[in-house]
Amino acid sequence: MSTSSSSNTERPLRIGEVAERTGLSTDTLRYYEKLGLLRVGRSEAGVRFYTERDLSVLRFIQRAKSMNFSLDEVAKLLEMRADPQHARDEVRELAYHKLEAVEAQLGELQTLRNELTLLVNLCRGAEDGCPIIEDLEGGQHS
Repeated sequence: MSTSSSSNTERPLRIGEVAERTGLSTDTLRYYEKLGLLRVGRSEAGVRFYTERDLSVLRFIQRAKSMNFSLDEVAKLLEMRADPQHARDEVRELAYHKLEAVEAQLGELQTLRNELTLLVNLCRGAEDGCPIIEDLEGGQHS
């Protein structure tokens, strides 16, 4: 098996071990590699092997995805990660736009919450029919 030229003396990990450690499927790991988010080493036989650096990249990807960044945005963040000092303004701009999107989603969720609360309350007091079903069939509450 070929090894990394870094001073890291840790044993390279196979894809199944990385999947187990990260909770990601092997298909997801291959997909990230296909997209270029991750560049993993290969043995002479073509077997993928992962390093601690690769695990760090995967943790970064998972954290960014948990913050609702798309894979395209994650790719940009990974590029910026290489030189964060010079990319600070770009990262801030990307995060700002993500924050705006989250704020908009929160507004939509609050509206949905209010509408569902109204429907549940109407349903409790209804003697005939079901206001929730009626609303889903096309009725608009005003």
